[in-house]
Amino acid sequence: MIIEFTGRQYEVTPAIRTQVEHGLNKLIKILGENFKSNVILTAEKYRQIAEITIKVRNHAIVGAAENGDMTSAVGEALTRIERQALKYKGRWRARKRQPKRQFAAEVESPTATSKKKKVAIGAASAAVAVVVHSFPASFRTTEAHVVASRDSVAIRPMTLEEAVKEAEFRDREVFVFRDDKGRVKVLHRKKDGKLELIEAP
Repeated sequence: MIIEFTGRQYEVTPAIRTQVEHGLNKLIKILGENFKSNVILTAEKYRQIAEITIKVRNHAIVGAAENGDMTSAVGEALTRIERQALKYKGRWRARKRQPKRQFAAEVESPTATSKKKKVAIGAASAAVAVVVHSFPASFRTTEAHVVASRDSVAIRPMTLEEAVKEAEFRDREVFVFRDDKGRVKVLHRKKDGKLELIEAP
């Protein structure tokens, strides 16, 4: 992020610099770090004018404000810039989500792996066309992605009630614990939402 300050009949103070830098740091979360900003601060008799311009990907976002105090004018300009940046990001996301024409044409055209055949079913007078897909004979298998989880295992022995509370607190589908006698037990949440207790032999 590059910031250029320009003062017209106004000396840019360190307090104003830090206010502008702090306000523009918020925009990094919205627009990323690759933008240039130009800050023009003007003093005319009783008017203090702040104009902030940001250039993002060949697009300029301008926020201007006028007030009796320069700190208030800069604050208003930063608020306007932030609102415009959110609108710009929303439009950019909406434009990116639309499918490209070339991609849509590739999806509609049949590929080599799935050939379509039309077959007529029924009597010759009332035949209905049905599309039959042929898929490749071999299937690709991917390796299972295994991640170690220490959050699903209790360290100290627990009663069943304590284990249920702990599984709910940790928000786990599977929770492994030992009872007072040292036997390993597993709590498993089924698809209907009920907890199932599995006792290891």
